Amino acid sequence: MPSAAEFVPLVALLMALVALSIDAMLPALPAIGSDLGAARRNDVQLVVTALFLGLGFGQLLFGPLSDVIGRKPAIFAGLALFMAGCVVSILAPTFESMLAGRVLQGIGVAAPRIVSVALVRDQYEGRRMARIMSFAMAVFILVPTLAPAIGQGIQAIAGWRAIFLTLFAAAAIAGIWLMLRQPETLPAERRTRLSLSALGRSAMEVLRVRQSMGYTLALGFAFSPFVAYLSTAQQIFQDAYGVGSLFPAYFGGLALAFGVTALVNGHLVMRYGMVRLSSVAAFGATLVSLASWAGTFAFDGLLPLWLFVVSLMLVFAAVGLLFGNLNALAMQPLGHVAGVGAALVSLLSTLISVPLGGLIGYAFDGTLYVLLGSFALFGAGTFAAIRWAARGREPAGHA
Repeated sequence: MPSAAEFVPLVALLMALVALSIDAMLPALPAIGSDLGAARRNDVQLVVTALFLGLGFGQLLFGPLSDVIGRKPAIFAGLALFMAGCVVSILAPTFESMLAGRVLQGIGVAAPRIVSVALVRDQYEGRRMARIMSFAMAVFILVPTLAPAIGQGIQAIAGWRAIFLTLFAAAAIAGIWLMLRQPETLPAERRTRLSLSALGRSAMEVLRVRQSMGYTLALGFAFSPFVAYLSTAQQIFQDAYGVGSLFPAYFGGLALAFGVTALVNGHLVMRYGMVRLSSVAAFGATLVSLASWAGTFAFDGLLPLWLFVVSLMLVFAAVGLLFGNLNALAMQPLGHVAGVGAALVSLLSTLISVPLGGLIGYAFDGTLYVLLGSFALFGAGTFAAIRWAARGREPAGHA
């Protein structure tokens, strides 16, 4: 069994494949759209949302599958699909075939993303799980901090198709590391049989747990404007603000705010608890977003760049406190059905966030009215869902 010092970066790499698959592509979106014949400027956002779409369906597949065949085999199967999707995108002759490759990548990358949560839950629970998840998130955040610059550099040297070669290589490294160093955490005697009726019963059990459902809703609401931001970040910084080649620096700097608070959360959660920190973070993000949205009306829809960056930095700092805690809170009652539980928590939060975030992003018109308004609206929804879930929480003393 690897030490926590090795286990955390392994989990972080498995989870970070999603972020790498998104953020490394952002600087290349205009070139992809131009080379493959995207009909409209906002259509390039589909390169991002197509991966999220596949991710949603993949989570429903690989979470329960990991309860049947084990955590490691499920992750290996997903990595193989992800690498196949990379090959499809490398060879894509049309925009539609590119999107097909991205959906396949999303389905495959769901395995390391979702099963790694079950991998953690097999070994930790309560605040200890939140602590491990927060440290993993802090390591994970190096990816969105550096990925746009890496993608921009690869594109400049070898073209945008070479970015998918990098994704292929990262998946191969993660698979080899997992194979050589991480023991299986779900022994054969604890695995379930492949039975749709059994999966259905487990799913209904998850859906009836108010704590899990409430924090899943909170995750979905919190992530919705984040999906919109990821889809539109390149357009916001390069088209609206004209930062040019400095886009990776702005994007990475904002991602760093998320990572710093995720790391701090690993210490704070042991003292203050997940529910209190999540409530304060959601409330603070809502207030900052509301003030920023109101400010757009004083600047014809586009805040000064410095004010926009400061506002998002504060919001992302709050989000850094939310994600690890909300995932751990949603999973806390589900240790006996961790695979199905992790799948449903991620699937339901994705089905909330991707359609809503996609609509918000597609409404981008060169101003920030919709984006900043959505951060305020869904921040309030996140806070309400947290308070609703907390009222139904079982008094276990770990939250």
